[in-house]
Amino acid sequence: MGAEATCTARFRRKAVSGKARLETEALHFRGGDLRLEIPFKQMKKVTARGGTLTIVGPDGPASFDLGAAAEKWAGKIQHPPSRLQKLGAKPEWRASAIGVDDDAFLEELERAVAHLSIGRVVRESDAIFFGATNAAQLDRIATLKASLTSNGALWVIRPKGRPEISESAVMAAGKAAGLVDVKVVSFSPTHTAEKFVIRLADR
Repeated sequence: MGAEATCTARFRRKAVSGKARLETEALHFRGGDLRLEIPFKQMKKVTARGGTLTIVGPDGPASFDLGAAAEKWAGKIQHPPSRLQKLGAKPEWRASAIGVDDDAFLEELERAVAHLSIGRVVRESDAIFFGATNAAQLDRIATLKASLTSNGALWVIRPKGRPEISESAVMAAGKAAGLVDVKVVSFSPTHTAEKFVIRLADR
C-alpha cells in the first residue's frame, strides 16, 4: 500500500507526533520514543471516526489523527488487496514466470491473465516473475529486461531475511541493468517481491 502520513498517535496515555505508514500487512508508527508495529492479523478492532483511526491490538488501543485519510486507511486494513491486486495483474497480460516455486501463485496467475509462460520467458512480456534464491542468479536481470514490453514490469521474488540475497543486492542488480525499483510487496509469509521497470528515458 505504502500510504504515509505525519500525525499524532495516542497510545498508553502518550500523545506523540511522528510518521505513520500503512504497509500491505501492518501499520507502523515512528515518533519520539514511540515505535509501533501492528500487523493486520493481530488487530482486534478497527474504527475511523471524526478523522481519527483507532486500532485495538494485542497491546491495547492506539489512535492516529489522520483527518480525511482515516476512513480510507480503515478500509484498506479491513479489506486488504489480494496478492494479484498488489502485483497489478491485468487480464490482458502476457506474462512469464521462471524460478517461481509457488504452485498456488502460478495457478492464480494463469487464471487471471491472457497468457502465462512457465519456465520460459516470452518476448514482449507485460510482466516477468523471476524467483531468485541467491545473489549470483541476479545476473539474469539484464537478459530478462530485453523480453519486457516498454512499460512492462520485472518482479524479483526472493526469500525474506536471507543474507545470500539481500534487498540491497536485488536493488543494485536492477540498477545495473538499467531498471528502476518502484515497489516492494510482501509476496507471501516467506517471500518478498520487488518491482522494477525500464527507465523512462530508455523506453
